[in-house]
Amino acid sequence: MAPSVTHVSGTVTGNVEVRFTDSGVAVCRFRLTQTTTQWDAAAQQWRDGTPIRYVCTAWRNLARNATESLVDGVRVLVTGRVTEIRDNAVYLSVDDLGISLRQRIAYTETSLPSPASAAPISPTTPVAAPAAPTAQRAAAGARSPAGQAGGPPAWWEQRRATGWHPTTARTSADALSPNAGR
Repeated sequence: MAPSVTHVSGTVTGNVEVRFTDSGVAVCRFRLTQTTTQWDAAAQQWRDGTPIRYVCTAWRNLARNATESLVDGVRVLVTGRVTEIRDNAVYLSVDDLGISLRQRIAYTETSLPSPASAAPISPTTPVAAPAAPTAQRAAAGARSPAGQAGGPPAWWEQRRATGWHPTTARTSADALSPNAGR
């Protein structure tokens, strides 16, 4: 019988533990709690159900990335195989892992916003031009120039340059974008 594959959405509880095998393979373990909600018809409100506890184990690059990315309290989505159930917990061997975007924004290395995007913008304040990339960032190759393979589309850089202000005029590149205005 093949192990059952499951998809779990829950909150990381505690710190991620990482270890290395004698041959140098990374393995990490973290705990996850899934709390379902149930409708209480008598009280006309949602109530938290019984929490389900998971002990998740990831290997190799997934283990390294999970160790660097996960902290206590982060909501995650996990795909894995149930390996055993004991001590009031479900043990999962993790195949894939992602941060839940329900309550936070996650940035990848290539989608990090510029520091200027954090500055508050008021309707009366003129929008400043974006700062030129530093030599260090350009040398590191953190982001390919707009329009090149691996880089953001041209409309992305134009929108960033305007400070993402909702009243800015849409450019022709924005009009061609399937996600413009979202």
